[in-house]
Amino acid sequence: MADVKNILVVDDEAMIREAVASYLEAQGYGVLQAETGSEALEQLKTNAISFVLLDLMLPDLSGEEVCARIRQQSRVPIIMLTAKTMEEDMLYGLDLGADDYITKPFSLKNLYARFQAVLRRSSEDLTPLAERISWNQGDLVIDYDRLEVCKKGVKIDLTPIEWKLLAAFTKYPQKVFTRENLIKLAFDLDFNGYDRVIDTHVKNLRKKLEDDPKQPVYVCTVHGMGYRFGGSK
Repeated sequence: MADVKNILVVDDEAMIREAVASYLEAQGYGVLQAETGSEALEQLKTNAISFVLLDLMLPDLSGEEVCARIRQQSRVPIIMLTAKTMEEDMLYGLDLGADDYITKPFSLKNLYARFQAVLRRSSEDLTPLAERISWNQGDLVIDYDRLEVCKKGVKIDLTPIEWKLLAAFTKYPQKVFTRENLIKLAFDLDFNGYDRVIDTHVKNLRKKLEDDPKQPVYVCTVHGMGYRFGGSK
């Protein structure tokens, strides 16, 4: 089992919340519950939360707002749970920093499989042998031991998927990654709409790394093929 102490389940529907909590507890995980967005944020302040399962339709703050607030201070893995089925809603959730997006109704087995997949993405070691590498004359510094990224001396917070992608890009800086390659890295389950989902994560990574995301120097598009890392040591 990955080093996950407490999972926070956020849903205003008590039956769903209790069912998810009971299933995860049966797998040996500790579970905390929250009915509202405000309660969820308070739980994150007062407890060591290792994973968040977040419903989007909450009675006070929206799940999207809760996700955005979490991402301002933490890169804890987040799976969104929602009855919204439009692809645009899913992409918006991922754009806010969620790691995966599951539509209701869902089976507990499928939820657990997706949960495990996000854990694997968060914990697998794709980092280079060197613990700290500087790119473009110190413009971008990556500390693989501390899992930290600094841009012009300022620390950047990456989501687990963004870190996973960046680690792969920088481990093989000359390699062109197809979308299929990146899907394998980021999502090891079948999932519709992967191309656009990967593009969303790449777009978010560019926003954080690039001076001008429209003219990237680090995460570069190779037209007709995919992406490669363009930084130089």
